[in-house]
Amino acid sequence: MKRIIVALAFLTALSLPVSAQDFQKGLAAAQAGDYATALKEWTPLAEAGDSSVQHNLGLMYKDGRGVPQDYAEAVKWYRLAAEQGLASAQNNLGVMYEFGNGVLQNYAEAVKWYRLAAEQGLASAQNNLGAMYEFGNGVLQDNVMAHMWYNIASANGDPTAGEWRDERAGLMTPADISKAQAMARECMNSGYKKCGY
Repeated sequence: MKRIIVALAFLTALSLPVSAQDFQKGLAAAQAGDYATALKEWTPLAEAGDSSVQHNLGLMYKDGRGVPQDYAEAVKWYRLAAEQGLASAQNNLGVMYEFGNGVLQNYAEAVKWYRLAAEQGLASAQNNLGAMYEFGNGVLQDNVMAHMWYNIASANGDPTAGEWRDERAGLMTPADISKAQAMARECMNSGYKKCGY
C-alpha cells in the first residue's frame, strides 16, 4: 500500500509541470491568435477542473475565437469556474444572465453572480452591481446603493464608475450622498462583508 501511495505521489508530481507547460503553451498560442492550439492544450486542463482555464474557454466560446461562437458553451465553462469562486468568471456569468446570452435573461441571477465577484473586490463586478441598482434590474431601484457600488468600483480602478457615481449624485440629496459614501467606506473596510443597509 505504501508503494502505491508513493507511486501516486510521484506521478502527481510529474503531472504538475506538464499541466503548467500545457497552460503556458495554450496561453502563448492564444496570445499569438492560434486559438485551435489553445483549445487543444486547455480543454484537458479545463475538464480536469482548472478554473482559470475554464474561464479562458468561456471567453473563447463567447467571442468565437478558434471555435464557433456558442453562448451556451461559454456559460457552461463560466459556470464551472464561477462555482469554484473565480471572480472574473462569476462576473462574466452575471453578464450572460443580464443580457440573456446562452441562458434565459434573469436579472436576479445576474445580481447573484455580480455580488459574489464584487465581494471579492473585482471592480468590473462592482460597477455592474451599481448599474443593477441604478436601473432596478434584479433588485429594487436604489440610488444610494448604486452610488455606493459605483464609488467602490471607482476606488478599485474601474474607468467608468466615477462618471456613473457622479451622475447618481446629481439625483440625490446631500444626506443620501453622505450615506452612500459612509456605506462604501464600511463595505471596503469590512473586506466587502458589510455592503449596504
